[in-house]
Amino acid sequence: MRPTVIVGVSAGIAAYKAAILVRELIRAGCDVRVVPTPASLEFVGKATWEGLTGHPVHTGLTDHPGSDHVELARIADLIVIAPATADVMARIRAGFANDLLTTTVLASRCPLVLSPAMHTAMWDNAATQDNVAVLRQRGITIIDPASGALGSGDHGVGRLPEPEEIARVCLDTLASTQTSFSSNEQMLFGRHIVVTAGGTQEPLDPVRFIGNRSSGRQGIEIARSSARMGATVHLIASNVEKSLLDDLEPSISVSFAPTAHDVELAVQAQCDGADALVMCAAIADFSPTSVADAKIKKTDDSSDVPTIELERTTDILATVAHSDSRPTVLVGFAAETGQADTVLAYGKEKARRKGADFLAINRVGDGFGFGDVDNHVTIVDSKGELVGEVSGSKARVADFLITTIAQRLATIDG
Repeated sequence: MRPTVIVGVSAGIAAYKAAILVRELIRAGCDVRVVPTPASLEFVGKATWEGLTGHPVHTGLTDHPGSDHVELARIADLIVIAPATADVMARIRAGFANDLLTTTVLASRCPLVLSPAMHTAMWDNAATQDNVAVLRQRGITIIDPASGALGSGDHGVGRLPEPEEIARVCLDTLASTQTSFSSNEQMLFGRHIVVTAGGTQEPLDPVRFIGNRSSGRQGIEIARSSARMGATVHLIASNVEKSLLDDLEPSISVSFAPTAHDVELAVQAQCDGADALVMCAAIADFSPTSVADAKIKKTDDSSDVPTIELERTTDILATVAHSDSRPTVLVGFAAETGQADTVLAYGKEKARRKGADFLAINRVGDGFGFGDVDNHVTIVDSKGELVGEVSGSKARVADFLITTIAQRLATIDG
């Protein structure tokens, strides 16, 4: 099970930075629920938090039927409030329970991390310092605010620390309390997972190529999720930016496959003995029959336009599905354009003819799918039947997909 982290957001100008904290925690494998104070929604709205986490967002005690505050407190492995205003810290110190956030804190027994952010004068005030001292005596972790430019235009102590630093403190706290976070890493222990990522480029001449817009970000997150769950991971990268690969965990091995044929050879080399293959890369369906030795030049004759002859590339997913070296679980991606119902229909038809165990269908183009944007993926089985659906960051999509793979492997073993 993934650890559940409640991210509380109070009404400070630094509330927008909490979105980065949420992203970092999801990337680390956490299931994140955001509980904003009502006033904080003036800074960042519900739609942002729901889009990032995939969970509904409530602020008041009567917004949701039943004892929602008790349920949130029960499932939480950690609560972090960032930014934590002077007001919210004072209310927590006094034991107030007048909104969903403070009520959840009061009802919980898990670790609590507060990251204050406010004007220097408010931070230095004796009342605030007394509240901080008392909260620390109770065992609550309080991250000292940073020094720098403040929202008021002044300069001093009171800035919210960088979200990545807050995330590190949260993850260290989870690890030290031996929550379910560590057990999640063992879901794929001893497994070998191969992932393709990026987009192939089929050369026309030494400087031009036929390519696509895939960045490789979704495939990279799938590789990361697999590694976090204990798998040995090999990533086959097709024209992925070096900066993205540099951020990979050292445990993930990488090979490079710029063309569709290169991917075919790399998959053949890595697939034998793999427990799962995730074909996330956007592989060209066609490539030029010949490649010019020198740059193709235009002449002064306006009617002189080169004719490019194409041939089909190998359908790697279908080939692997019917090969002797087929992994135990085979997953493909179907990147389709059009309206949601059209995309789903194309994907289901593709699933029925490819022979993979799962096909992840996602809409691309016009701001969807490709690049540093959120993703929406529908997973179907080999018959085109719905298995699951997930929206949100590419890390969240990756966790959902890899958990689905882990469950299938466990079922086969059992």
